[in-house]
Amino acid sequence: MTDQQPVSRRPVVLAPGAGREYPLGRGSAVFKADGTETAGRYSISEWWLDPHTPGPGPHSHPEDDVFYVIEGTMSVLVDGEWVDAPKGSFVLVPGGSVHDFENRTDERCGALNVSAPGDFEQHMPGIAEWFVNRPVVRAG
Repeated sequence: MTDQQPVSRRPVVLAPGAGREYPLGRGSAVFKADGTETAGRYSISEWWLDPHTPGPGPHSHPEDDVFYVIEGTMSVLVDGEWVDAPKGSFVLVPGGSVHDFENRTDERCGALNVSAPGDFEQHMPGIAEWFVNRPVVRAG
């Protein structure tokens, strides 16, 4: 027998492609769970980049970032070095580490992203606006 604690959160079940979408110009972010769904513990989102699309630029934040590539090849800057991460690759970027990601290929790429702790989505309106308004510089 197990001790069961009352559940204050509700389960989340989404169909493929479902979630809260943020258009990024030459890509999109689709949030599956964040904030209230995870009690602020983590956020889960998909990030999709069209061919030859730069990412946000080198940056850091206190949250850990986990990327699991689900389509194509995403180039990821970690520890000052760019690595090509093909479908099935796993990349853990510890909080505080400078990192970036982009699509340098001729094919669309996508990655499942886990950010911990969560509540990342509150920043997405500004991030999406930045992506849409930034000049497009061909990646790769």
